[in-house]
Amino acid sequence: MSGFGWRGRLGPAVPVAPGARVDRFEVFFDLVFVFSFFIITRATALQVNGGALLHALLVLAVLWWSWVVHSIVATRIRLGEGFVPVLMTVGMAALFTFALSLPNAFRDPRGNAAGPIVAAISYMVIRGVHLLLYLHAVRDSPNERRQLLRFTPELVGSTLLLGVAALVPPRLDDLVSSAAVRDGLWATVVLLQYSTGLIAGTWGWGVASAEHWTERYDLILIIALGESVISVGVGSNLLGQPPTWPAVAAAVLGIFFTAALWWAHYDMIGPAARIALHAAEDGPRVAMARDAYGYFFLPMIAGIILFALGAEMIVHQVADPHVPQHLPAQNAGVPLLFGGVIFYLCGNMLFQLRTLRTVSWTRVAAVLLLAVSIPVASHLPALAALALLTAITVGMVAAEVVVFDEGRRALRGLVFEERTSHEAHEAAYRARWHEPHERDEGE
Repeated sequence: MSGFGWRGRLGPAVPVAPGARVDRFEVFFDLVFVFSFFIITRATALQVNGGALLHALLVLAVLWWSWVVHSIVATRIRLGEGFVPVLMTVGMAALFTFALSLPNAFRDPRGNAAGPIVAAISYMVIRGVHLLLYLHAVRDSPNERRQLLRFTPELVGSTLLLGVAALVPPRLDDLVSSAAVRDGLWATVVLLQYSTGLIAGTWGWGVASAEHWTERYDLILIIALGESVISVGVGSNLLGQPPTWPAVAAAVLGIFFTAALWWAHYDMIGPAARIALHAAEDGPRVAMARDAYGYFFLPMIAGIILFALGAEMIVHQVADPHVPQHLPAQNAGVPLLFGGVIFYLCGNMLFQLRTLRTVSWTRVAAVLLLAVSIPVASHLPALAALALLTAITVGMVAAEVVVFDEGRRALRGLVFEERTSHEAHEAAYRARWHEPHERDEGE
């Protein structure tokens, strides 16, 4: 009778093969995360202050944890095969409404405004979809089902705390404000989530395809970097104003330093880390996947959002024909721009240290140079400050290309051999998986 149900008609869930790559539906799902990053940046850009930045980081941390859980589910079953896309579409709709509610997630609900409540309900649906899919994936694995119980307090606690935060009344007593209570509840959710990931340990978990895991995170990092490109475009595009030469120069510099930050990860560190994860097995592989990708990617993405905000503010000032070009960057543009890049590079160094057990002196030098350049850049014309940041990041990349030339060449040979081997392994696995199912359907 199960063959006549909706799951039977759509087909079974397909496990992820060792050496598997990301499928098209996963990329389609990532489009919602593109929107989420965009909403976080746009909402913060409306009023850049300490409270707005705190809210952006809290929302990003909660959103990122749902991404980590999503990637864990995707390591077990193919999200674009069988009946799974149906449930994932429900999760996409919930994630989309969660993103829509983010600008009002910390405001008191008044009238028809229900931002905090929508955020809490949407988050509950997202986690519910992931839970159902993972329970289905581990239905034949008692060890993984027992391990899942260790995350029950986090799942229940985080959803309840977000629900309580949504229901905090606009007015409390004179000693504690409702905003402080709501912020504290969100911070508690973040603490509960990330501490649970460490306390629960790696026993009972597995990463079937290191290739799939690393590719998922590499793609989401590219999406975040794309947000910085969007921010530069938003800052340089003044409605009704033709582009000026300073605006064009600022836009070009924005693309150059963003490309340099892309190169900083994807030229050597990312491919080498992928090989390291392939070489690890069992518990050490899971621990590396959790620490390097689940945890240390978060400061990298947070840094991207911060320097995207700073770049937008500076480029907007440069593009405004009514603002003299000799004026230094206004507001918090320089600290956000330089501080965001420092945050990104520090996260990348932690990632490198965890996966490769090395730290590049070029990255350390670039971070120190960026830190001491902040007070200098704050007094430079806005375009010159952007040019200084671009010179430092591009200079770091150029130095690495020259100094690490031999290692880069050797790494490319290893990457080619490794991918060829894993593609052949995946093809053999898929043939073994699909053959019995095709035979059953023929009978």
